[in-house]
Amino acid sequence: MLDLSDVSADPARQDNIARILEAAERLFRHYGYSKTTVADIARDLGMSTANIYRFFGSKVEIHQALCGRMLEQSYQMAFNIRNQPLSASDRLRACTMAQYKMTLETMLDEQKVHEMVIVAIERDWHVIEKHIDRIQDLLAEIIAEGIAAGEFAEQDPRVAAKCFAAATVDLCHPQMVAQCLAKSYQAEPEDLIEFVIRALKK
Repeated sequence: MLDLSDVSADPARQDNIARILEAAERLFRHYGYSKTTVADIARDLGMSTANIYRFFGSKVEIHQALCGRMLEQSYQMAFNIRNQPLSASDRLRACTMAQYKMTLETMLDEQKVHEMVIVAIERDWHVIEKHIDRIQDLLAEIIAEGIAAGEFAEQDPRVAAKCFAAATVDLCHPQMVAQCLAKSYQAEPEDLIEFVIRALKK
């Protein structure tokens, strides 16, 4: 996978990569990932297909880079909430609900984006695993602060973060969210979050 951090020292190269990603995302959103080719992206930018391949080895690499960029936006949102002057419980509520709303708005309301996400999940890219690890690290930090403040019971914050993430996966995994929408047997997001937060206090 292309490491975008490697191009930071070359502004011209970075600019070309950004332009390619923006064009690719626009076309993926409009036509769908499977129906868009590298030639389509090149045509949209007014450049040759060979020029695209100077920066990305394949459409899969472009997709990986876009997936990484979307996940980075999700992480930054969680990071900003983690640093807010709120109780640990309120930050966990805010973080989980924000992830849920982002999944609904970005990944489900726009079906072409949903297709991109599902393809990425099915290919089990390490960029997704890295994102999960980073989110769990943030959750562990919040939970550790809650323990220190006497808000949560004494426990291993890393284990608690993994359990919290597993218990609320229906609210952030695109496939699970899609399958659970409008199901009468499914708990409301707020109720599920409250249930898990109560578990941290016991």
